Amino acid sequence: MGGFGRSDRELPGEHPRSLVQLTSTHLHSCLQCLLYHLDLIHSVFGFGSLWDAFQVGEGTYGVVYKAKDLRTGEIVALKKIRLEAEDEGVPSTAIREISLLKEMNDDNIVRLLDICHAEAKLFLVFEFLDLDLKRYMDKVGDGEGMGPAIVKKFSYQLCRGVCYCHGHRILHRDLKPQNLLIDKEGNLKLADFGLARAFGIPLRSYTHEIVTLWYRAPEVLLGSRHYSTGVDMWSVGCIIAEMISRQPLFPGDSEIDEIFRIFRLLGTPNESTWPGVQSLPDYKPGFPQWSPKDIGSQVQNSNPVSVDLIAKMLVYDPAKRASAKASLTHPYFDGTETM
Repeated sequence: MGGFGRSDRELPGEHPRSLVQLTSTHLHSCLQCLLYHLDLIHSVFGFGSLWDAFQVGEGTYGVVYKAKDLRTGEIVALKKIRLEAEDEGVPSTAIREISLLKEMNDDNIVRLLDICHAEAKLFLVFEFLDLDLKRYMDKVGDGEGMGPAIVKKFSYQLCRGVCYCHGHRILHRDLKPQNLLIDKEGNLKLADFGLARAFGIPLRSYTHEIVTLWYRAPEVLLGSRHYSTGVDMWSVGCIIAEMISRQPLFPGDSEIDEIFRIFRLLGTPNESTWPGVQSLPDYKPGFPQWSPKDIGSQVQNSNPVSVDLIAKMLVYDPAKRASAKASLTHPYFDGTETM
């Protein structure tokens, strides 16, 4: 599948700097960051307690703190990354991957401002946004706060952010409303892009909460290890459907339940609808056989144009799934180019 089908430790056409060169480049910045955040870092390490005052979330990769940059007074989000083997220190591959993310600069991507690492601890410093899409949807309820215009705006900004990242050969692999953030101007920004490539996606979060499967692409659920941009576009389709209907499209409570919910709506895939599906590690010849249904019947408040966009994103064959770039020109987004 082109460059995206390669190992998670490799990108096509990369000529990475040596680890020594990379480490020296960031050493001064990281030491400064650690000094300026000394009190906060010490507390996070366990030498004090800022747990109630600064902790704002616990997610897939670790604990998130609201912090103040003592150099500038800027409020930032300090994400302490949980490492699977902390006694072995921070993996050099993770440092390299995350360092590349500092170059990302787009209005719909949460900015990575700094990287701080010491011993076996790794902190990522992001711009601070305190509202995610899930809480936004819960907060506004079914009133006009989440009307068609807002849904279209967020959907367009979501596709635009994904398009930017895919254009830089970076996948997310775990898109969901919880890591889509809303700024004070009402714009949507994507968080955690590239972290899955650096750290993998654990089965459980930092707090042992099972990582949601509701937005996971079927090729991932069926055990594929060759990811393409399609894994993100499947998630985008699920998220847009949820924003429109205010209900998750595939709320499975286990991998097999998630798979069967997809099959019940889209039909059980076969070699005709999805070439190669029977070769995936977790495909079973004995899967129940369902016929496809109209997606619009499961997405309340949708219309034929929005259903067409969602359907193009939820194509079984990842190679035929709509790309972010193509989605931006879909008729659903007519008139949103300036958003």
